[in-house]
Formats: sequence, structure tokens, C-alpha cells
Amino acid sequence: MSVLNEVLAANQAYVAEFGVKGDLALPPARGFAILTCMDARLDPAKYAGLSEGDAHVIRNAGGRASDDAIRSLVISYKLLGTKEWFVIHHSNCGMEFFTDEIMRGLLSKSLETAALGEAGFYDVGTGPGSTEAAYIDWLTIADRNASVVEDVERIRRHPLVPKNIPIYGYVYEVETGKLLEIPAATVAGAAR
Repeated sequence: MSVLNEVLAANQAYVAEFGVKGDLALPPARGFAILTCMDARLDPAKYAGLSEGDAHVIRNAGGRASDDAIRSLVISYKLLGTKEWFVIHHSNCGMEFFTDEIMRGLLSKSLETAALGEAGFYDVGTGPGSTEAAYIDWLTIADRNASVVEDVERIRRHPLVPKNIPIYGYVYEVETGKLLEIPAATVAGAAR
């Protein structure tokens, strides 16, 4: 069952109350960006106290510092003036439940949605699959806190990232809504 009609109805209601939001400036008003996971349980506007126009929010699976995420952060700074960045991963992340090898194996058998059981993800599809997954780094997470540090360090080392931008590292607890600082990440991301 499609949610298309629900989305379009919600948009009509949003448009009716849109008001002066069309006048918001292009640069984010609060001058910062968040790199976080695409997980539907995370609402950066709520956990970071954002209103429309306040900050850039970059989302991908795991909130990882992929080349594309770094591209977005660099644009955020260079063209739109953000001065602080947050890397926010979260507890109970699906990226912790598989490895690159598992993902590649699942996709080689079938392109249909896999199932998650007590032993992890398993294929329920009938095929066909594709071996193209072998050429993708899925950026899975074996250690949540270490992945935050790794991503902050990767951003900090990037030659297009200015040294004066502080990069903070946090984990969002899906069980409580709390942001937990990862001190080693914040140290790694300190402005120089």
C-alpha cells in the first residue's frame, strides 16, 4: 500500500500554514551542520532544537563520513558559511547488524528486501541478485563509539576541510533521546 496520498495531503496542509518560510535565507541561520543517520527514529530538529532554516542536516546510513557527506559539509562551509559541525551516530543502528561481506552476499542472491532474525539478516528473495555490491564500501559499524571517532578523524584529515572548524562527536540514544558526547571524537575534531 502506497503512502503517496498521505504525503500529498500532508503537503497541502503544510502549504496552507507555510507563511513567511519562503523568505528564509539560504545560509543556515545558526551556522552549523549535522551529519547523522537516516534512521527514521532520529529527528534532528527535535533532538537539536532546530527550526526550519537553522542548520544543515546531512543524512545517510549510519551517519558515516562518506565522500558524499564530506562533499556536503564542504559546500555547507565554503558556500553557506557553517562554522561548526556535528557527527551524530546512534544506538541500535542497523549498520551494526551486518558486515560488508553479509551485504554483498545478500545482494548477490536477491535484490528483494532481506529479513532480520536472531542470527542476523538473511535472504528471503528468489533472485536474481547482482555482484555489483562487491564494489561498494558499505561503511558498516563494528564499534559505535569508535566509528564516531573514525568519522570525525576522517573529516578532520580531509584536505578540503579547514582546520578552524570544530567537529563534535556524539551518539544519540534511541532509548532515551539523549545525546552522549564521545570525548575522543571531540578531541580529534577540535579546531586548530
